[in-house]
Amino acid sequence: MSATSAAPTAAAGAAWHWSLDPTADGLALRLSGSWRMQDHLPLPAAVEAELAGATSARRLSFDAGGVDAWDTGLLIFVLSVQDAAKSLGFTVDRSGLPEGVRKLLELAAAVPERDTKRGAASPPFLARVGQSAMSALAGGREMITFVGEALIALGHATLGRARFRRVDLMLNIQEAGVNALGIVSLISFLIGLILAFVGAIQLRQFGAQIYIADLVAIGMAREMGAMMAAIIMAGRTGAAFAAQLGTMRVNEEIDALSTMGISPFEFLVLPRMLGLILMMPLLTVYANLVGIAGGAVVGVGLFRVGLLPYWNHTWNAVGLDDFAAGMIKSVVFGVLIAIAGCLRGMQSGRSSAAVGLAATSAVVTGIVFVIVSDAILTVVYDAIGF
Repeated sequence: MSATSAAPTAAAGAAWHWSLDPTADGLALRLSGSWRMQDHLPLPAAVEAELAGATSARRLSFDAGGVDAWDTGLLIFVLSVQDAAKSLGFTVDRSGLPEGVRKLLELAAAVPERDTKRGAASPPFLARVGQSAMSALAGGREMITFVGEALIALGHATLGRARFRRVDLMLNIQEAGVNALGIVSLISFLIGLILAFVGAIQLRQFGAQIYIADLVAIGMAREMGAMMAAIIMAGRTGAAFAAQLGTMRVNEEIDALSTMGISPFEFLVLPRMLGLILMMPLLTVYANLVGIAGGAVVGVGLFRVGLLPYWNHTWNAVGLDDFAAGMIKSVVFGVLIAIAGCLRGMQSGRSSAAVGLAATSAVVTGIVFVIVSDAILTVVYDAIGF
């Protein structure tokens, strides 16, 4: 069997030619001339029809020794013929093609075709539930592992054997402490104002505006000071930790530390965790004082409560146990925010988009941890009478 075809004209030297010739072990598709898009190349259907009519030969080889010029037109033609031959049961030998064509065909085979179908059937409900459960279990396992590594690193730091730079710890203390005072001051002051207004709406009906001091002081000391400082730090510092560690993973700095035998957890994660854990109680005390000052502005300035009575009521309303309750919460919040930020940063992928997702996930995870732990601690305080 032998089939041949050529360009109808050879204008400007743009003639192409192909022939399908039998060989000792199959068929050979011989190509010659110019195979470019502007040469009005033939449809592969003619070659596919000849292949379909082959009775015994089941091996197709290419011979492009006579090709003078080519572009993607030749690539499309060869790819279509190759796919048709494979569907007919042929073994395809591409060694006779130009080297550039072979490399492009290998690249096309290496990249899977993108599925652009719309409305494809989604997995069954039980399959989706199972996938979600497996994903949740995997995330829980990673978190437990991370917490274990954190405890080990903290133990090494207690014994003085942790390998990290003290200057990194100082920089993180400054970032999580002094640099956060501005936003903590603003939010805490406004929270104190809000608490005072909310309380005053009800208390002034009974002429008991003086108890605004009690409401604001207890609310800030036991609850709002620690919680608002924690939410601010989750959105500010927790996201920064995730972005920093994620960027280091993209730049392969974490891999470089592991290659040098330095624990990335002790060198990168531990200073950030210590800085935030140490600063959270101090930020909470500062937030309490600023919030109480905000409440005083409303009580003294708007509701004509005397400054000295306001101060006395505040002093008598808040005891050390109230401050201790808020401080315990602040330490727990600091640990959880540091874990959330560093965990998401270490889990980040190796692209810029993955770094953004890690920062977003760190904020969401940190806030969820704060709210859930606050609810648990509040119930525990009530149960033990604290």
